[in-house]
Amino acid sequence: MIERQFIAQKTKEYYIKQYIENKLKGVGISQIKLKKIPLGEKIIIYTSRPSLIVGSRGANIRDLTRVLKQDFKLENPQIEINEVKNPFIDAMIVAERIASSLERFGSARFKSIGHKVMENVIKSGALGIEVIISGKIPGARAKSWRFYQGYLKKCGDIAVTGVQKAKTAALLKTGIIGIQVSIMPPDIVLPDYVNIRKELVQESSVKDVKEGALGSSEAVGDEEAGEKAGIGKGKKKVSAAGEKEKTEKKKVAPRKKTEAKESKDVKETKEVVVETENKEEVKEE
Repeated sequence: MIERQFIAQKTKEYYIKQYIENKLKGVGISQIKLKKIPLGEKIIIYTSRPSLIVGSRGANIRDLTRVLKQDFKLENPQIEINEVKNPFIDAMIVAERIASSLERFGSARFKSIGHKVMENVIKSGALGIEVIISGKIPGARAKSWRFYQGYLKKCGDIAVTGVQKAKTAALLKTGIIGIQVSIMPPDIVLPDYVNIRKELVQESSVKDVKEGALGSSEAVGDEEAGEKAGIGKGKKKVSAAGEKEKTEKKKVAPRKKTEAKESKDVKETKEVVVETENKEEVKEE
């Protein structure tokens, strides 16, 4: 008994959705949700053109509520309309636009329609899109034309739950044209996606720059480690003592030169004094 109730409820919801889609065809309906609330039944319609659904002074809404009460026997149906912010990312709206443009311009311009739709979808931020148009296009023999651009998952859980898919049909003079659209939205999180934080990148770059600028720091660190271990102390002391001796020799060398100059001057003065004394002695004699 419970199973039959569930089946009856779901079939009722399906017929309600089908009626609303047929009633509001070409208005850009994305999806229809039905919710059970304490006051009655709530029907949420997601669309890209809410003004066309409401009609002049809410005439379409009043007609819908009246039909839902009489034909589908809903006690208190409440219709809520939500606008789709980016219609080019919604697969159902894109499929309906392709169908309406094919019905308007015919099958001769199906390639330009497909490429234009792909361009708009990629510009709006989608990661990838695939459009399959099948039917008697452009000749009398049925074919399938595939338009694709970007990145689109074909298998795995992401392909089932993340990728948006929609199917619709366009009625032309040559026959019915099937349209299938698959869009990969921009906000999807892939399992193989890796996010590199900017802070880590900046820290690693700063470390590399420091290591490159201070390349001798490793040698200094090795010497310090050797000092701690008791190795290389004598070498450092000897080198320091040698440097001190060199500096002292440099300082002492000019002193010796000055002393030598002073001794030469003294000798010359002594010789001059001796010569003068000898001359005076000769004169006295």
